[in-house]
Amino acid sequence: MNWPQVAVAAFAAVTLVGVAVGRYPALKMNRATIALVGAVLFVAFGLMPLEAAYRAVDWNTILLLFAMMILNVNLRIAGFFHLVNSHVIRFARTPRRLLALIVFVSGVLSAVFLNDTIVLVFTPLVLDLTASLKRNPLPYLVGLVTAANIGSVATITGNPQNMLVGIASGISFVDFTRALGPIAVIGLVIDWAVVVLVYRSEFRAARFAETLELPPQHYRPLLRKSIVATGVMLVALVCGAPVPLAAAAAAALLLITRRLEPERVFQEIDWSLLVFFSGLFVVTGALEHSGLSARLFEFLRPYADAGAGSLTVVSLILSNIVSNVPAVMLFRPVVPGLTDPHQAWLTLAMATTLAGNLTLLGSVANLIVAETARRRGVHLGFVEYLKAGTPVAILTILLGVAWIAWV
Repeated sequence: MNWPQVAVAAFAAVTLVGVAVGRYPALKMNRATIALVGAVLFVAFGLMPLEAAYRAVDWNTILLLFAMMILNVNLRIAGFFHLVNSHVIRFARTPRRLLALIVFVSGVLSAVFLNDTIVLVFTPLVLDLTASLKRNPLPYLVGLVTAANIGSVATITGNPQNMLVGIASGISFVDFTRALGPIAVIGLVIDWAVVVLVYRSEFRAARFAETLELPPQHYRPLLRKSIVATGVMLVALVCGAPVPLAAAAAAALLLITRRLEPERVFQEIDWSLLVFFSGLFVVTGALEHSGLSARLFEFLRPYADAGAGSLTVVSLILSNIVSNVPAVMLFRPVVPGLTDPHQAWLTLAMATTLAGNLTLLGSVANLIVAETARRRGVHLGFVEYLKAGTPVAILTILLGVAWIAWV
């Protein structure tokens, strides 16, 4: 390695460690600012030209994320998620049925609207519901977040790493869902069964002593428009339209409005996530520009080319070292040179997504649930999460490897 490569490796290591941990001691920096500062350092020290940094950003992925955020914000303001939760409460008459509805609904919605969005919206509702019914909230919270992660594996729009895979691989929305959708469906059943077995005492009660009703909180005109926009996006995706374009068209339709102030929508956009992705694109682009990605490819190829099982193990290790999104970005220049890139892309999406259920620190969705619960006085600790989360992760990953290898 020459000195520029050593410098690139050092800057990249510091940045990725910070991203994995989420902060640096004594510094008020989050993952977005760490990624952005790391990207700027590469350019400022002459390790990467500014024009190359611009080219490194995958604007298709940024557009897709931005469009999905606009869609999710409109659905949330319209009361769509509150309406779904009210139906869950209406049909839940036993603890097992309540868990099944939470798992199914969060899994299905995560496949369309991003897993982080679903847990952000549903965690407070689950906490309120379990408090009103005087139930232990922990099994329902674990069921919620593990199902959101599992359900998100089914589609390109399910989570950020799937978006990266979908854009980089060129796999169509339908082909992606056809390949990984069955893993999500069977995985949700496994998730429900594991949580019921681990928390047997919680699910012995036959029926709830009382039923609850949530007051309506939806805005009908915006709700109808948001559902139509979502339908337009899904139809366009099924018909083979480019994924970013389909999402952007739905977002544009929602931005044509006489009632909702644009500022309200833009205030709820997660701009830090867009900054985070842009910074990481530059960091991984610097690795490719310096030639270090080629060295990484030489090291990973024997393992990545040994089949779905071997690539899954490598993906799991890398995801738990630097987190799943950076792991996918590091693999982006590697996968096209493999013997079977199509299978490798699907394996990468499956493994990095389901790896999020291994530990409480495995995904951003897990941390959202734990932090939201903590603010409400409910402690979902690291060890408590492992009881059900780790078995769910292991079983669904084994299922995913077997399915991809067979298909």
